[in-house]
Amino acid sequence: MSNEIRVRFAPSPTGYLHVGSLRTALYNYLYAKKVGGKFILRIEDTDQTRYVDGAVENLLSTLEAMGLDFDEGPEKGGDFGPYFQSERTEIYNKYVKELLEKGMAYRCFCTSEDLSKMRDEQKAKGLDTKYNGHCRNLTEKEINEHLESKDSFVIRLKIPLDGDITFYDIVREKVTFPWKMVDDQILVKSDGFPTYHLANVVDDHLMEITHVIRGEEWLSSVPKHLLLYKAFGWKPPKLCHLPLLLNPDKSKLSKRQGDVAVEDFVNKGYLTETLLNFVALLGWHAPGNEEFYSLAELEKAFSLKRINKSGSVFDVEKLNWMNGQYLRNTDLN
Repeated sequence: MSNEIRVRFAPSPTGYLHVGSLRTALYNYLYAKKVGGKFILRIEDTDQTRYVDGAVENLLSTLEAMGLDFDEGPEKGGDFGPYFQSERTEIYNKYVKELLEKGMAYRCFCTSEDLSKMRDEQKAKGLDTKYNGHCRNLTEKEINEHLESKDSFVIRLKIPLDGDITFYDIVREKVTFPWKMVDDQILVKSDGFPTYHLANVVDDHLMEITHVIRGEEWLSSVPKHLLLYKAFGWKPPKLCHLPLLLNPDKSKLSKRQGDVAVEDFVNKGYLTETLLNFVALLGWHAPGNEEFYSLAELEKAFSLKRINKSGSVFDVEKLNWMNGQYLRNTDLN
């Protein structure tokens, strides 16, 4: 493994690119440019039920229009492909087998009805809803009986039952989670496809990703991911979780409350320069409180250390003002 900084943007092809995902892509791109590293694009398409035709093509064209050129990825290739997770299932199967052999994972034969009943009982008792470990300690004989009966199963990660885990995040700094708050995560679904959690860790290691820069919504998944790194004997990457994007009422930004797709804003006449500039300032504290940046200027100014901890309000009025400035002042481009 080299000392080269390698970051990745790993979206799922479930529709148009969300402005929050644009920010994630931008911050990864900017950090790679700032330190002379590599920016990798990986398509996380293991959830076939949510796959949207044309989403990958839209993603590629949007990144190209924004000027976010990746060094490795779909169509471009690279030494660490394939870059579609759906083409990497044999790789994941190898590592799942290793986890099962080490006793770090187990087959769960609980049906959807079993799980629904389990959740209802937990809610009735005022407990947190999480898997109760019913299949966690099945005997080899019981497992073989299920397999011989062709019973459907998923594969779950065996989470420690007590204690806690502490890790360092570039934005959040020291973070601690009690293991009792962490569920026995499904690693492989009943259709044989891995979940995000397994595929993500395996790919980040094999693609030699040094820094994981992603949304805050993934912070609670870090304990599961670090447990996987430990199980495989791998060094985890450095972590950087970006603050949430918020509506003016401080609720999480969602399409239920207005436009959130980059495509929506482009179709309404917003300049790509405006969108990049505006999104860059959503969570990143610019030096000197400067407001206008070209992409080249952002590459020089950007720093992970200047990312805010608190959520950032997506202020459409400010976006409109900034777009007006760009339209009127060509010298800002």
